Amino acid sequence: RKDLPTFGSQLIVFVYIAGALLILNVAQTWLNQMTKMKLREALTRDLFAQWLAPKRAFLLAGAKEVGENPDQRIHADAQHLAELSTDLGVGLVQATLLLASFIGVLWILSAGVVFEFQGKSFAIPGYMVWCALLYAGAGSWASWRVGRPLIALNGERYARESDLRFGLVHVNEHSDAIAVYRGEAEASDRLHRELDRLLLILRRLVGATTGLTWITAGYGWFTIVAPIVVAAPAYFAGDLSFGGLLMAVGAFNQVQQSLRWFVDNFGVIADWRATLFRVGGFRQALIEMDKLGDEASRIELVTTSDDKLRLDDFGVISPSGCTMLNEPHVEIPLGDRVLIVGEPGSGKTTLFCAM
Repeated sequence: RKDLPTFGSQLIVFVYIAGALLILNVAQTWLNQMTKMKLREALTRDLFAQWLAPKRAFLLAGAKEVGENPDQRIHADAQHLAELSTDLGVGLVQATLLLASFIGVLWILSAGVVFEFQGKSFAIPGYMVWCALLYAGAGSWASWRVGRPLIALNGERYARESDLRFGLVHVNEHSDAIAVYRGEAEASDRLHRELDRLLLILRRLVGATTGLTWITAGYGWFTIVAPIVVAAPAYFAGDLSFGGLLMAVGAFNQVQQSLRWFVDNFGVIADWRATLFRVGGFRQALIEMDKLGDEASRIELVTTSDDKLRLDDFGVISPSGCTMLNEPHVEIPLGDRVLIVGEPGSGKTTLFCAM
């Protein structure tokens, strides 16, 4: 019937409901973004404090891989870690709430799934709940088994990305020197080598991601029919009506939607763990910089009568523990000029600082 007053009142109710949901959506977005910002701020400021403690930045520069590209770890990795942590945390909370809302419903509906065996009828308490848990557990285990290499590959990819970016910045900052010494070919070769190292990791990453997609996509497609297969025996035995079947399938899908959080997000979790290891390893290395050299021997300075510089059993060890120089005997007469050459990062500055 045409009832304009009722239509108007129901429209007002809809406006109230829509307004409340709109406020919740805006509040969720605001809270999500603020959490990312605060988490990144706290993490970045902590890394600033650890990195710029006395002598740590210098010691870290010689710590080989863990000390490479601290700007990448403090800026990009910290940002990525904050964003992934927030997104995964919010998704996990939503999945938990969804599971808590529907697992009781599915448990109750499971009572309608009755089995016949040798003329006897019996029902398994929470039958469809246990099936959902087993199905999600199998999918999660398969995702972890196949996608586990992604953690190391993502960490390696970020390292190679930072190396390439550092090479580009280095060429840009020293473009005048490169032009004067005509070092364009050498700079190009170095950049191509960094790119080749990155592409090698990316190819392996493509293969690992493809393997994980077989699991996640297959899991998603089979989820469509899984609840029907689980409840089919009771339906065909006549103990479950078609309406009851649809209700059980709907509740199963909601429970499964929450339980498949790990399967759907394993690639993101692998990325998160790789980033966490990079940032955590970097911070731990900074803290351990203060312990370097506590038990190592120092250079002993002895004054001689002749005007010569002698280095006997002279060794320089980097903060990472690698031997950068080991000379049994070097003698430099007064007035001689000595040129020390080496690749970037080979320890030329460390040698002079040690002396």
